[in-house]
Amino acid sequence: MRTQVGIMGAGPAGLLLSHLLQLDGVDSVVIETRSRQEIEATIRAGVLEQGTVDLLKASGVGERMQREGFVHQGIYLRFGGRSHRIDFPSLTGGRAIMVYAQHEVIKDLVAARLAAGGKILFEVKDAAVYDLDTREPKIR
Repeated sequence: MRTQVGIMGAGPAGLLLSHLLQLDGVDSVVIETRSRQEIEATIRAGVLEQGTVDLLKASGVGERMQREGFVHQGIYLRFGGRSHRIDFPSLTGGRAIMVYAQHEVIKDLVAARLAAGGKILFEVKDAAVYDLDTREPKIR
């Protein structure tokens, strides 16, 4: 199989990269050692910075996040017997964070890639990169 870009790992970074490349007309293949069910079911925390939220929305994969995620505009720290609010927008020029679990981001990105005809190869064992210093590197 030939492609313009090979991506090792179907985590949020690899899947988002593949999605962004596709939006720019660049073919890619994502190679993952685990099954789709495993990567979508592995529970991970998810606090997304504003830039990530903006990128997911702008690239067309933020609809469910916008609907189901929780926007947090600050936190409370308690010490010395008193609560102290850290107000994110006032300290960051209006930016906030979104609480939306990483496995949910992965579900959204996998669905978007597959709906667009993207190639994700699951359960690939022993894949490695070869010939990186040539004009035609390979993943086998």
